[in-house]
Amino acid sequence: MSEYLHLATPGPSAAFFDLDRTLISGSSAFTLALAGRAAHLMPTTELVRDAVTAALFKLRGDHGSDVADEARDRILGFIRGQRQDDLQSLNERVIPTLLGKIRPEARRLLDLHRQAGRGTFIVSAAPTEIVEPLALSLGMTGGIGTRGRVIDGVYTGELDGPFCYGQGKVEAITDLARWDNLDLSQCYAYSDSSSDLPMLSAVGHPVVVNPDSRLERHARQHGWPVVHFRQQTRTVARRGLIITSAVGLTAGAFAIGMTAGARRAGQVGRGVRAS
Repeated sequence: MSEYLHLATPGPSAAFFDLDRTLISGSSAFTLALAGRAAHLMPTTELVRDAVTAALFKLRGDHGSDVADEARDRILGFIRGQRQDDLQSLNERVIPTLLGKIRPEARRLLDLHRQAGRGTFIVSAAPTEIVEPLALSLGMTGGIGTRGRVIDGVYTGELDGPFCYGQGKVEAITDLARWDNLDLSQCYAYSDSSSDLPMLSAVGHPVVVNPDSRLERHARQHGWPVVHFRQQTRTVARRGLIITSAVGLTAGAFAIGMTAGARRAGQVGRGVRAS
């Protein structure tokens, strides 16, 4: 797994991880939908429809402007009219579930990058309400997700920053690189989807993980490393629950992450830095 990590020369760098089917097995949208259903936040039919649609975007690897707009509208539609406090409270159910889906190889990669002194970030179209606290619970440097605008404690259904999908991910990591003085030519990016070709192409060390057919063809043609992660294990699931308990990831901890992320220029969700 680590054979491609020595390729980068010393310098300010980071590793960017896509979430669904890369860092975790499966779809974070389904996890959020199930938690929302259990909390009676939205009708079951609407939640399932939105979760399935989000998963299909990921599986197809679409990244055209029309598709990106539809994906954005689905994500924002899920939270439109919801109270921020209600959505935050879902993390007591969502984060432990996602931690149980972390791929063992992904955990090892996070450790290797940290040992090399690199920052580690989740970069996902998923709501920052998931991305930031998940990154915190994994001991990562931060998380970049899609941030919805909030007025008087209620989501308006509008963006509050870039949509973190396709080219939007490039905008997000470029902003982060400028802020943290990172050299993108020395950075790594990991993804399974051809929708992330812009982000993968923006860094010096792209790595494709369990890729869709289009991304695998592109990777082979350009000599990018192709790796295959297996599913999560029971050991990883138990470890995830222990980590969640240890960091005390409650709505209060999440609120700290939201405050820290909001300080970023351009409202890019950065999350809480691990100490």
